[in-house]
Amino acid sequence: MKFVLASQNPGKLREMRGILSGLGVEVVLPSELGLHVDVEETGTTFAENALLKARAVAQASGLAAIADDSGLCVDALGGAPGVYTARYGGPGLDDAGRCRLLLRNMHGLSPRTCHFESAIACVFPDGTVLTAAGRCDGTVAYAPMGTDGFGYDPIFFVPRLKKTFAQLTAEEKNEISHRGQALRAFQETLTAYLARREKETE
Repeated sequence: MKFVLASQNPGKLREMRGILSGLGVEVVLPSELGLHVDVEETGTTFAENALLKARAVAQASGLAAIADDSGLCVDALGGAPGVYTARYGGPGLDDAGRCRLLLRNMHGLSPRTCHFESAIACVFPDGTVLTAAGRCDGTVAYAPMGTDGFGYDPIFFVPRLKKTFAQLTAEEKNEISHRGQALRAFQETLTAYLARREKETE
């Protein structure tokens, strides 16, 4: 089965492929199909934005589309950057710039508690929608640490592991991350859905 990932983020693609490959699911980018789908993320929640993206890509490709909308929510910043995680600080910033901005905005603030949240939506050509969600709690580090991962991984500190996401191996991160949890929940939902569909066609 082939899913089109409603994203151009190579980090998300690696994580999606790593976790869903065990189901025999092939995950491709829209660009690999010659598609460019620009979706305006007007939702007020991660779940709403994930569904917007998945529906648009499913319609454009004629294939099942999967979308993840995720972000970092910092308690001392009132839940920001939240749904604006990827756009925090405006279009002129890269991942490192957004990390620096968040650390500046956290100066002198407490608590440093935060969480990553992920919402997944999958839309099939027949309009069937499957959803899942995941969450990982942590704290905002005082400085970036580690070189792996992407986004805010270098400043997302996991107290029980005493490491940031960027200091974990891909396997360690997938085991505890918000997206890993959401994808495993999605995996269960997808397996049940496919079993039902197979039974209906017998």
